[in-house]
Amino acid sequence: MGNYSVVVLDFETTGLSPNCGDRAIEIGAVLIKNNRIVDRFQSLMNPGMKISGFIEGYTGITNQMLSSAPPIAEVMHRFAAFMAQHHLVAHNAGFDSRFLDAELQRISLQRCQEFACSMLISRRIYPEFPSHSLESLVRCKGLKTDGVHHRALADAEMTGHLWISMVNDLKDDYKLRQIPFELMRQLSRLPKAAAPSFLKRVADKQD
Repeated sequence: MGNYSVVVLDFETTGLSPNCGDRAIEIGAVLIKNNRIVDRFQSLMNPGMKISGFIEGYTGITNQMLSSAPPIAEVMHRFAAFMAQHHLVAHNAGFDSRFLDAELQRISLQRCQEFACSMLISRRIYPEFPSHSLESLVRCKGLKTDGVHHRALADAEMTGHLWISMVNDLKDDYKLRQIPFELMRQLSRLPKAAAPSFLKRVADKQD
């Protein structure tokens, strides 16, 4: 197993797009080393604006909770230290990477590491599953969950368990000794039908 580490992260936000002025309201992340969760990070953050009733209902995060939360800039500085140089993973990474980049930019920081998208990878590894939403994958795989959806740390933990499970399944199904992070990224970009033969070729090279 690659002895690299990954930070699996999840944002809750005021809406869908930082380009439209939406902000982060919570971040949760887990650090995975040697395919085990070894550390966690979680914080609400005050976006300096009211959130909609829809977002309150969807996340369970209220305006009252956010009014006493630390400012986004303070949390993002702390998270930047937690994230360090680790590889990054998110379920639907396009969404989380946009918010991460936008909030880092506001405090004059920039990420240098790449993201892998666990949703795209799961579509290659489990093409037979009916849905590749996080909730559906957690159910189909029988993964650990505390049952709280749409809170950042709970979703990051579930995505972390999904990542660990995908690495283990690839090792078992294709007899891969090592699964470098770049292999996971390559897998996410392949046409679904090409994934099995690609993985067999990688396994042959590792023999």
